[in-house]
Amino acid sequence: MSAALTQTWYMTQRQLRVFARQPAYAVITLIQPVIWLFLFGSLFKKIVQLGGFGTTSYLDYLVPGVVVMSALSSNLWAGMATLEEIQRGTLDRFLTTPVSRAALMNGNVVNNGLVTAFQSVVIVLLGLLGGADYPGGTGGVAVLVLAAVLLGTVFGALSNALGMLVGERESIIGINTFLLLPLTFLSSAFMAPSQMPGWMRHIADFNPLNWAMVAGRSAMSAQPDWGVVLGRGGVLLGLATVAVWLSIRTFRSYQRSV
Repeated sequence: MSAALTQTWYMTQRQLRVFARQPAYAVITLIQPVIWLFLFGSLFKKIVQLGGFGTTSYLDYLVPGVVVMSALSSNLWAGMATLEEIQRGTLDRFLTTPVSRAALMNGNVVNNGLVTAFQSVVIVLLGLLGGADYPGGTGGVAVLVLAAVLLGTVFGALSNALGMLVGERESIIGINTFLLLPLTFLSSAFMAPSQMPGWMRHIADFNPLNWAMVAGRSAMSAQPDWGVVLGRGGVLLGLATVAVWLSIRTFRSYQRSV
């Protein structure tokens, strides 16, 4: 177990170096969340007058939604990195080494988790500069970031598995494009549940994206419902564990086919 953790961290560092050498990439990945944050924050700032948002500032409500949506968006593309390593032959060369097979997959997942945490903190700080208020304090923000990382782990691991299964960029692009907006708009990212149609509220109850938002928003409120936070967080942790296990199993199947 110790060797596997060490090797996972080594593989994570390998990918973090790539991220550090491309600072422009970090900026580019934050452009869209910033647009969503301030464009929607300004466009719909009076919508809180309808009630059900739990705050008088739409920006307060919007920040957790943008954090979680950003986590989903960035991690859905994790499979592209895996596919590129397969096509370049890098992954096959690693198979000739004694490195743990789980480390080869989990290094990508841990890297994405760290990048997601970084992006989430930046978005929270930008919201603070824009006038957002976080009554839950640092602890509430930490829960939101953790929820975003868990959600990202779920979809990042599944994206890795998909990359090995389909072996085509077009398939990953098509599936990601299909999932992102429906998952986002069938949640409470931009609208209070009480203002959503009944059928949308029911779908949102089964949407992992919404679980992360509910946990984050509750933790950041003045009176957190820790039962809700732990319940949603526990389900996300369980899903993340299953997704990581599935990606490792898929990798072992790929290994046998090489």
